[in-house]
Amino acid sequence: MPARRKAAAVAAVGLAPFALTALAAAPASAHGSMGDPVSRVSQCYAEGPESPRSDACRAAVAAGGTQALYDWNGIRIGDANGRHQELIPDGRLCSANNDEFKGLDLARADWPATSVSSGSYTFKYRVTAPHKGTFKVYLTKPGYDPAQPLAWDDLDLSNPVATATDPVASGGFYTFSGTLPERSGRQLLYAVWQRSDSPEAFYSCSDVTFGGGDSGAPAGGASPAPSASAPSEEQIEDGTEKSTIEHHGHGDDDAGTSAEPVAAASESRPADDVRPAGSSQHLAETGGDGSTSYLAMGGTATLAAGAALLFGSVRRRAANGGARHGR
Repeated sequence: MPARRKAAAVAAVGLAPFALTALAAAPASAHGSMGDPVSRVSQCYAEGPESPRSDACRAAVAAGGTQALYDWNGIRIGDANGRHQELIPDGRLCSANNDEFKGLDLARADWPATSVSSGSYTFKYRVTAPHKGTFKVYLTKPGYDPAQPLAWDDLDLSNPVATATDPVASGGFYTFSGTLPERSGRQLLYAVWQRSDSPEAFYSCSDVTFGGGDSGAPAGGASPAPSASAPSEEQIEDGTEKSTIEHHGHGDDDAGTSAEPVAAASESRPADDVRPAGSSQHLAETGGDGSTSYLAMGGTATLAAGAALLFGSVRRRAANGGARHGR
């Protein structure tokens, strides 16, 4: 075989497995938000993105627009890899430092809340693309002030109220148990879903009231906050066309919401591996370049196909050449 053909054959054989491996390693997206206790974004979506009823949700729309509510299941960081506190600054926890969802970070005492009490609690996480991973739910410390921006130090990070690894999704929900400690008045539950098959993580804030106390009526005679309620399946289905999130786990057209970088095959750290704020490493966009994963997947697929064709062509030419020389 001439040297040129031999080199081409070697390249084809070497590139095809690499391309196929890279393609197999590229992950699909996963999406969701806490359904019980109802997350802020789910509550506001249930009220109706175009005309929310509560003062808090109207303020969230005024600050960030309606698209954030249609994208209710896309509060995430594509390459979090357990670095939650490093990548999300104080005051931006509910949005995961994503400008699209900045309305959810508003410090208000009138967010619609779910009534809870201390003791065992069954959490329900609404999922639109199930994947393996670990859920951790943190509760605010005694003395939490909902009128102040939520900071990492407000959460009892050393004692999550619920931890669940690889729960089984059923009926559109991950369901897992936890225990709520003694608290009073308004508090907040912060949920982190760190995937184990990708560095991607999802975040949600759920406002709760302990002991059936004050529901969060603001001062000045404004209407009290309504009780929280999750969106119905019909509402979720009706809003799908306006969402930039792909609900079935394969990305979307918005660079800031769902597509992960190809580097997602790297090893994940535990969801509670929170690091001190102020690190020099910071994402310009919480999801990276949304085109990266899918361009790379297309490129690796093309590379694999091209390598296979090249290898086949080289083999056919070698066989034909051998046949001619054997005559």
